[in-house]
Amino acid sequence: MASERSVFQISGPTHLTQGCAHHRRSVAASLVQGVYVLENDRQQNRPEHEALAPAWWEFFHFQLFRKLVDDADLSIFGAVYEFKHPSSVQNPSISSAPRYVLAFRGTMTRPDSFARDLELDIHFIQHGLHTTSRFEIAMQAVRNLASATGSSKIWLAGHSLGSALATLAGKNMAKAGILIESFFFNPPFVSAPIEKINDKKLKQGLRIAGSFITAGLALAMKDRGGRSAETFTALSVWVPKLFVNPSDYICSEYVGYFQHREKMEKMGIGHVERIATQHSIGGLILGAFGKECDPIHLLPSADLTVNLSPSPDLRTAHGIHQWWRPDLNLRRTHHLYREQDRLLG
Repeated sequence: MASERSVFQISGPTHLTQGCAHHRRSVAASLVQGVYVLENDRQQNRPEHEALAPAWWEFFHFQLFRKLVDDADLSIFGAVYEFKHPSSVQNPSISSAPRYVLAFRGTMTRPDSFARDLELDIHFIQHGLHTTSRFEIAMQAVRNLASATGSSKIWLAGHSLGSALATLAGKNMAKAGILIESFFFNPPFVSAPIEKINDKKLKQGLRIAGSFITAGLALAMKDRGGRSAETFTALSVWVPKLFVNPSDYICSEYVGYFQHREKMEKMGIGHVERIATQHSIGGLILGAFGKECDPIHLLPSADLTVNLSPSPDLRTAHGIHQWWRPDLNLRRTHHLYREQDRLLG
């Protein structure tokens, strides 16, 4: 029997109307959910007429253009959707819709995909996701679409591990001067969960100490530092949309990552954080041993949306379903590298 979470008519954002404030976020999240349900349909051997996945994109006038399949376990990890303009609908906001959306799911605990997903989770933690065949498949799909249609007609979207894949692809495209509008839900951040510490002074002290240690190590490896700074600054023009929940330890560090920059600037030591924010200690250590490493989670700029609504458990805090609820208490901030953060409301 199908889970209610897979049934669009029960769990999907059927309340949405064109032009509402959270329409784009909800559409992107729903298309990611469509990938989860695609893989569920495959594992459940559902015939086409019983498939649950299509409702997750057809409601928004998309059609499935291509499935992205992992070559190791043959699981569906992503999808390319194509927008089909409904001739019966006359709405100016539709003109801003993307032509294509590339969406990537996160880790699934179902037996046919869990082992491979877990392997990729480990690669991410070890800063090695770029070496995997799944990423190569995703990256080639992004390149092909950008080359064929132009980046202004494309969205990137992902959840959890899928956010990591999409972030890495988006960063690679941005390095080449190609900026793609991106929606990353619960993107993983490789770090100790400092944001979960309740003692504010202890939390701030740990972050300041971490900044000085990281900046010191980076300066000690100054032969690599110049190239890193140039790349990081060049990436600052790409501003992906991040959606995080402070109760989710997998992504909550993004809150402190960006807030800490502003605090360091106010303390007069922003120059230290501008160096530290480009690096991770783990990445620096790997670099010292000659291993290529560009930590995915380190971003110069972002449009950060934090869900402040209470979450009863980690499953809810990390779930994709929260991002199309109409009653969320959201805080949104815009962060640009080398500029102070501006509250958007």
